[in-house]
Amino acid sequence: LDELTSPFGSNPPAKTSHTSQKSKKAKELCKRSGDQMIIDAGQKHFGAVVCKSCGMIYTAASPEDEAQHIQHHERFLEGLRYVGWKKERVVAEFWDGKIVLILPNDPKYAVKKAEDVREIVDNELGFKQVSLSCPAKTKMYMFVSNEKMIVGCLVAESIKQAFRVLSEPGAVPSPGRDALQHHRAWRCSSEPEPALCGVSRIWVFGLRRRNGIARRMVDVVRSTFTYGCYLSTDEIAFSDPTPDGKLFATKYCQTPNFLVYNFIHNN
Repeated sequence: LDELTSPFGSNPPAKTSHTSQKSKKAKELCKRSGDQMIIDAGQKHFGAVVCKSCGMIYTAASPEDEAQHIQHHERFLEGLRYVGWKKERVVAEFWDGKIVLILPNDPKYAVKKAEDVREIVDNELGFKQVSLSCPAKTKMYMFVSNEKMIVGCLVAESIKQAFRVLSEPGAVPSPGRDALQHHRAWRCSSEPEPALCGVSRIWVFGLRRRNGIARRMVDVVRSTFTYGCYLSTDEIAFSDPTPDGKLFATKYCQTPNFLVYNFIHNN
Protein backbone atom coordinates (compact mmCIF):
# COMPACT_ATOMS: atom_id res chain seq x y z
CA LEU A 1 0.00 0.00 0.00
CA ASP A 2 2.96 2.32 0.57
CA GLU A 3 3.88 1.95 -3.10
CA LEU A 4 0.74 3.54 -4.54
CA THR A 5 1.08 5.51 -7.75
CA SER A 6 1.82 9.19 -7.25
CA PRO A 7 -1.19 11.43 -7.94
CA PHE A 8 1.02 13.75 -10.00
CA GLY A 9 2.52 11.18 -12.30
CA SER A 10 4.14 7.76 -12.48
CA ASN A 11 6.62 6.55 -9.90
CA PRO A 12 10.33 6.36 -10.67
CA PRO A 13 11.34 3.24 -12.63
CA ALA A 14 13.39 2.02 -9.69
CA LYS A 15 10.29 1.28 -7.67
CA THR A 16 8.44 -0.55 -10.42
CA SER A 17 10.18 -3.88 -9.90
CA HIS A 18 9.72 -3.60 -6.12
CA THR A 19 5.99 -3.03 -6.62
CA SER A 20 5.65 -6.02 -8.92
CA GLN A 21 7.42 -8.19 -6.35
CA LYS A 22 4.92 -7.10 -3.71
CA SER A 23 2.00 -7.81 -6.02
CA LYS A 24 3.31 -11.35 -6.62
CA LYS A 25 3.59 -11.94 -2.88
CA ALA A 26 0.05 -10.64 -2.40
CA LYS A 27 -1.26 -13.07 -5.05
CA GLU A 28 0.48 -15.98 -3.33
CA LEU A 29 -1.04 -15.02 0.02
CA CYS A 30 -4.49 -14.84 -1.57
CA LYS A 31 -4.07 -18.33 -3.05
CA ARG A 32 -3.00 -19.80 0.29
CA SER A 33 -5.92 -18.15 2.11
CA GLY A 34 -8.50 -19.25 -0.46
CA ASP A 35 -9.75 -22.03 1.81
CA GLN A 36 -10.83 -19.59 4.54
CA MET A 37 -14.57 -18.97 5.05
CA ILE A 38 -14.28 -15.24 5.95
CA ILE A 39 -11.28 -12.98 5.39
CA ASP A 40 -11.24 -10.00 7.76
CA ALA A 41 -9.45 -7.45 5.60
CA GLY A 42 -11.45 -4.47 6.78
CA GLN A 43 -13.87 -4.79 3.91
CA LYS A 44 -16.84 -5.86 5.98
CA HIS A 45 -18.38 -5.14 9.38
CA PHE A 46 -18.65 -7.93 11.89
CA GLY A 47 -21.06 -8.33 14.79
CA ALA A 48 -24.29 -6.38 15.29
CA VAL A 49 -25.05 -3.94 12.50
CA VAL A 50 -27.91 -1.44 12.22
CA CYS A 51 -29.24 -0.88 8.71
CA LYS A 52 -29.46 2.87 8.09
CA SER A 53 -32.37 2.38 5.69
CA CYS A 54 -34.78 -0.04 7.38
CA GLY A 55 -33.44 0.20 10.93
CA MET A 56 -33.13 -3.57 11.43
CA ILE A 57 -30.38 -4.84 13.73
CA TYR A 58 -28.73 -7.98 12.38
CA THR A 59 -25.47 -9.90 12.64
CA ALA A 60 -23.13 -9.31 9.74
CA ALA A 61 -21.46 -12.34 8.16
CA SER A 62 -24.32 -14.53 9.39
CA PRO A 63 -26.16 -16.01 6.37
CA GLU A 64 -29.42 -16.45 8.30
CA ASP A 65 -29.43 -12.92 9.73
CA GLU A 66 -28.47 -11.37 6.42
CA ALA A 67 -31.24 -13.28 4.62
CA GLN A 68 -33.81 -12.08 7.17
CA HIS A 69 -32.48 -8.54 6.81
CA ILE A 70 -32.86 -8.66 3.03
CA GLN A 71 -36.49 -9.79 3.33
CA HIS A 72 -37.32 -7.13 5.94
CA HIS A 73 -35.45 -4.47 3.96
CA GLU A 74 -37.41 -5.21 0.77
CA ARG A 75 -40.77 -5.20 2.60
CA PHE A 76 -39.85 -1.92 4.30
CA LEU A 77 -38.92 -0.16 1.07
CA GLU A 78 -41.91 -1.65 -0.75
CA GLY A 79 -44.21 -0.16 1.89
CA LEU A 80 -42.67 3.27 1.30
CA ARG A 81 -42.77 3.07 -2.49
CA TYR A 82 -45.28 5.54 -3.94
CA VAL A 83 -46.97 4.69 -7.23
CA GLY A 84 -49.46 7.54 -7.07
CA TRP A 85 -52.94 7.92 -8.50
CA LYS A 86 -54.81 10.31 -10.76
CA LYS A 87 -56.78 12.21 -8.13
CA GLU A 88 -54.03 12.63 -5.59
CA ARG A 89 -54.30 15.70 -3.37
CA VAL A 90 -51.01 17.60 -3.65
CA VAL A 91 -50.94 20.39 -1.05
CA ALA A 92 -47.34 21.54 -1.56
CA GLU A 93 -44.50 21.08 -4.05
CA PHE A 94 -40.79 21.52 -3.47
CA TRP A 95 -37.56 21.11 -5.39
CA ASP A 96 -36.98 17.68 -3.81
CA GLY A 97 -40.54 16.34 -3.71
CA LYS A 98 -44.15 17.05 -2.85
CA ILE A 99 -46.59 16.65 0.04
CA VAL A 100 -49.73 14.58 -0.55
CA LEU A 101 -52.75 14.75 1.75
CA ILE A 102 -54.95 11.69 2.36
CA LEU A 103 -58.34 11.97 4.09
CA PRO A 104 -60.45 9.18 5.65
CA ASN A 105 -63.12 9.40 2.92
CA ASP A 106 -60.64 9.08 0.03
CA PRO A 107 -60.71 6.00 -2.28
CA LYS A 108 -59.87 2.68 -0.66
CA TYR A 109 -56.49 2.33 -2.37
CA ALA A 110 -55.38 5.70 -0.98
CA VAL A 111 -56.60 4.90 2.54
CA LYS A 112 -54.94 1.47 2.34
CA LYS A 113 -51.62 3.08 1.42
CA ALA A 114 -51.98 5.50 4.31
CA GLU A 115 -52.61 2.62 6.71
CA ASP A 116 -49.57 0.70 5.45
CA VAL A 117 -47.32 3.72 5.87
CA ARG A 118 -48.72 4.48 9.31
CA GLU A 119 -47.96 0.91 10.39
CA ILE A 120 -44.33 1.40 9.35
CA VAL A 121 -44.21 4.73 11.18
CA ASP A 122 -45.71 3.23 14.33
CA ASN A 123 -43.09 0.47 14.31
CA GLU A 124 -40.33 3.02 13.87
CA LEU A 125 -41.58 5.32 16.64
CA GLY A 126 -42.84 2.62 18.99
CA PHE A 127 -46.36 4.07 18.94
CA LYS A 128 -48.31 0.82 18.59
CA GLN A 129 -50.18 1.48 21.84
CA VAL A 130 -51.15 5.05 20.93
CA SER A 131 -54.51 5.07 19.13
CA LEU A 132 -56.07 7.94 17.23
CA SER A 133 -58.75 9.79 19.20
CA CYS A 134 -61.01 10.28 16.17
CA PRO A 135 -59.94 8.41 13.00
CA ALA A 136 -62.78 9.96 10.97
CA LYS A 137 -61.23 13.42 11.41
CA THR A 138 -57.63 12.41 10.81
CA LYS A 139 -55.52 13.91 8.05
CA MET A 140 -52.36 12.19 6.82
CA TYR A 141 -49.59 14.11 5.08
CA MET A 142 -46.94 12.20 3.14
CA PHE A 143 -43.75 13.74 1.77
CA VAL A 144 -43.03 12.00 -1.55
CA SER A 145 -39.54 12.38 -3.00
CA ASN A 146 -38.74 12.81 -6.69
CA GLU A 147 -37.71 9.13 -6.65
CA LYS A 148 -41.33 8.13 -5.83
CA MET A 149 -40.53 7.17 -2.24
CA ILE A 150 -42.39 8.26 0.89
CA VAL A 151 -39.65 9.83 3.00
CA GLY A 152 -41.84 11.71 5.48
CA CYS A 153 -45.18 11.21 7.21
CA LEU A 154 -47.31 13.34 9.53
CA VAL A 155 -50.64 12.31 11.05
CA ALA A 156 -52.77 15.21 12.28
CA GLU A 157 -56.06 15.09 14.18
CA SER A 158 -58.58 17.52 15.60
CA ILE A 159 -58.23 18.32 19.30
CA LYS A 160 -59.84 20.79 21.67
CA GLN A 161 -57.23 21.22 24.36
CA ALA A 162 -53.58 20.61 25.15
CA PHE A 163 -51.11 21.05 27.99
CA ARG A 164 -47.95 23.13 28.09
CA VAL A 165 -44.56 21.56 28.79
CA LEU A 166 -42.99 22.96 31.97
CA SER A 167 -39.34 23.92 32.26
CA GLU A 168 -37.30 22.40 35.06
CA PRO A 169 -36.98 24.76 38.06
CA GLY A 170 -33.76 26.72 37.89
CA ALA A 171 -32.80 25.22 34.51
CA VAL A 172 -30.84 27.63 32.37
CA PRO A 173 -30.85 26.68 28.68
CA SER A 174 -27.40 26.43 27.13
CA PRO A 175 -26.11 24.91 23.87
CA GLY A 176 -23.96 22.41 25.76
CA ARG A 177 -26.87 21.00 27.77
CA ASP A 178 -29.43 20.69 24.98
CA ALA A 179 -28.23 17.24 23.90
CA LEU A 180 -28.69 15.78 27.40
CA GLN A 181 -31.70 17.82 28.46
CA HIS A 182 -34.12 16.39 25.86
CA HIS A 183 -33.40 12.81 27.05
CA ARG A 184 -34.47 13.49 30.64
CA ALA A 185 -37.91 13.06 32.14
CA TRP A 186 -40.17 16.07 31.65
CA ARG A 187 -43.39 17.49 33.04
CA CYS A 188 -46.35 19.37 31.65
CA SER A 189 -48.98 21.62 33.16
CA SER A 190 -52.26 20.24 34.51
CA GLU A 191 -54.11 23.32 33.26
CA PRO A 192 -55.55 22.74 29.77
CA GLU A 193 -55.21 25.34 27.02
CA PRO A 194 -57.32 25.56 23.85
CA ALA A 195 -55.77 23.96 20.75
CA LEU A 196 -57.09 22.97 17.33
CA CYS A 197 -54.59 20.59 15.70
CA GLY A 198 -52.77 17.66 17.22
CA VAL A 199 -49.67 16.20 15.57
CA SER A 200 -50.20 12.55 16.43
CA ARG A 201 -47.17 11.23 14.55
CA ILE A 202 -44.32 12.81 12.67
CA TRP A 203 -41.60 10.72 11.03
CA VAL A 204 -38.83 11.17 8.46
CA PHE A 205 -36.92 8.44 6.65
CA GLY A 206 -33.51 7.97 8.29
CA LEU A 207 -31.40 8.76 5.22
CA ARG A 208 -33.40 11.92 4.46
CA ARG A 209 -33.25 13.61 7.85
CA ARG A 210 -31.62 17.00 8.36
CA ASN A 211 -33.22 18.21 5.11
CA GLY A 212 -36.06 20.23 6.65
CA ILE A 213 -38.74 17.69 5.71
CA ALA A 214 -40.38 17.60 9.16
CA ARG A 215 -40.42 21.39 9.37
CA ARG A 216 -42.00 21.73 5.93
CA MET A 217 -44.67 19.16 6.76
CA VAL A 218 -45.67 21.03 9.93
CA ASP A 219 -45.72 24.30 7.96
CA VAL A 220 -48.13 22.75 5.46
CA VAL A 221 -50.31 21.33 8.25
CA ARG A 222 -50.63 24.78 9.80
CA SER A 223 -51.77 26.25 6.49
CA THR A 224 -54.14 23.47 5.35
CA PHE A 225 -55.56 21.77 8.45
CA THR A 226 -58.24 24.43 9.03
CA TYR A 227 -59.67 25.91 5.84
CA GLY A 228 -58.86 29.58 5.40
CA CYS A 229 -56.78 29.78 8.57
CA TYR A 230 -53.04 29.63 9.29
CA LEU A 231 -52.56 28.09 12.72
CA SER A 232 -50.06 29.55 15.16
CA THR A 233 -47.66 27.40 17.16
CA ASP A 234 -49.93 27.95 20.18
CA GLU A 235 -52.78 26.23 18.34
CA ILE A 236 -50.93 23.00 17.55
CA ALA A 237 -49.81 20.30 19.98
CA PHE A 238 -47.61 17.21 19.78
CA SER A 239 -48.70 13.78 21.01
CA ASP A 240 -46.32 12.62 23.78
CA PRO A 241 -43.20 13.14 21.63
CA THR A 242 -40.10 10.94 21.70
CA PRO A 243 -36.81 12.57 22.81
CA ASP A 244 -36.02 13.45 19.19
CA GLY A 245 -39.59 14.69 18.75
CA LYS A 246 -39.26 16.89 21.81
CA LEU A 247 -36.06 18.39 20.45
CA PHE A 248 -37.74 19.06 17.09
CA ALA A 249 -40.82 20.63 18.72
CA THR A 250 -38.59 22.85 20.87
CA LYS A 251 -36.70 24.11 17.83
CA TYR A 252 -39.79 24.47 15.66
CA CYS A 253 -41.86 26.35 18.24
CA GLN A 254 -38.74 28.24 19.39
CA THR A 255 -39.55 27.43 23.01
CA PRO A 256 -39.21 24.40 25.31
CA ASN A 257 -42.71 25.18 26.60
CA PHE A 258 -44.66 23.87 23.59
CA LEU A 259 -48.06 22.18 23.82
CA VAL A 260 -48.60 18.42 24.16
CA TYR A 261 -51.64 16.18 24.35
CA ASN A 262 -52.26 12.45 24.99
CA PHE A 263 -49.69 12.87 27.76
CA ILE A 264 -51.60 13.17 31.04
CA HIS A 265 -54.47 11.15 29.58
CA ASN A 266 -52.22 8.13 28.84
CA ASN A 267 -50.36 8.28 32.12
